[in-house]
Amino acid sequence: MTHFPRLMISAAHKSSGKTVISTGLTAAFHQAGHDIGTFKKGPDYIDPMWLSAASDRPCYNLDFNAMLRGEIAPFFQSRARGLSLVEANKGLFDGVHADGGDSNAALAKLLCLPVVLVIDTGGVTRGIAPLLLGYCSFDEHVNIAGVILNKVAGARHERKLRESVEGYTDLPVLGAVTRQPGLEIGERHLGLTTPAEYNEQTAMIARFAEAVRQGVDLDAVLNVAHSAPDLAPGSQPTPGPQPAIGLRIGVARDAAFGFYYADDLEALQAAGAELVFIDMSKDQALPNIDGLFIGGGFPEMRMQALSANAALRGDLKAKLAAGLPCYAECGGLMYLCNQMSYQGQTLPMVGAIGGNAVMHARPQGRGYVRFTDTANHPWGNPGTPQRAHEFHYASIENLPASSRYGREMTRGTGISGTSDAIIQNNIVAGFCHLRNTGPTPWVPRFLDFVKSKA
Repeated sequence: MTHFPRLMISAAHKSSGKTVISTGLTAAFHQAGHDIGTFKKGPDYIDPMWLSAASDRPCYNLDFNAMLRGEIAPFFQSRARGLSLVEANKGLFDGVHADGGDSNAALAKLLCLPVVLVIDTGGVTRGIAPLLLGYCSFDEHVNIAGVILNKVAGARHERKLRESVEGYTDLPVLGAVTRQPGLEIGERHLGLTTPAEYNEQTAMIARFAEAVRQGVDLDAVLNVAHSAPDLAPGSQPTPGPQPAIGLRIGVARDAAFGFYYADDLEALQAAGAELVFIDMSKDQALPNIDGLFIGGGFPEMRMQALSANAALRGDLKAKLAAGLPCYAECGGLMYLCNQMSYQGQTLPMVGAIGGNAVMHARPQGRGYVRFTDTANHPWGNPGTPQRAHEFHYASIENLPASSRYGREMTRGTGISGTSDAIIQNNIVAGFCHLRNTGPTPWVPRFLDFVKSKA
């Protein structure tokens, strides 16, 4: 048996401030010299950016949809550090399935994670007690080990809250963080804003850490983490073959494109590929690469800079037309279109795909998806059900009637409502976000295709 100090930071509902608290805890422990690693439940890209910036290490996602249930514990143990913090998504008992089988609580039980609840105390005093009593009694197999009071109005409010929690429940209050303007991460259509969008990212994380140090008993939180039971050692992955040695894979990574799973990039490298990062707003030409991966992000927020870089757009269009293998997800798909429209402005993009990306006020597709690859997909696995997720406010309009698709959607929207993944030359570009796991091992298939074209 192996001891893995670990805990989950969860809440009663979304927007309770758990990302600020999780980021502050991570930064405070990191600054104190703890070897801390972070995880995020679900398919989120943005919260892991904050946690990664706070720990100066990659943050990894744990997702019942993208991963086989049997993959989760071994994967967690393979990435666990001296102290591991798992940030939940939405509320503790929330999930897609009515039986809670994919909820945060289910993950806490699977990994034997003690849970610390972050409670948004706005407008609440004595009412916190029945809330906590309900959470504690709802599933006796979930170990709720403490509570952090968040967005507290002041000393009088804190005293009333503490008296209620201590008088009616057995939960320890691990801390109280007051409501402050500097402890907010802005939100937009896809959720929280990313660290890359703040010029004062370091200062923001320092504020989060200081607020946590001032308001939270860090030793008590550590004790919660160390109270987690030992785990049987998971089967550690053995190094596999490296069929991609010598391949150079370009990865668009900048303020516009940043939605990547850390373990997907690691899988590309583990197969022997060299990753070459590209700034699509600033670099004037593509480097010497054998294949290109353009992930999601917020290209609409950087649309002027992307469009203004006509040199790179022209170079990219020419090389894609000449057969450069490219895989693009969501924002990457939008960038490859003829043009992009957002907030009344329309600007030219790469033009490798004959359609126009149009941003809308409401989501055009969101949530978990299921699909099968079609025979058009150049590196697909036709007939095998696969899992992914989508979250986009954009649609692709004015596509040619002759457009070919690489995915048939069985759940979700994709590009057309029934299809996803435009196939053009050696391009595969769709709204689905893939994760390289047992159900969807896209990395080796993509690399095999790139190698065949090199």
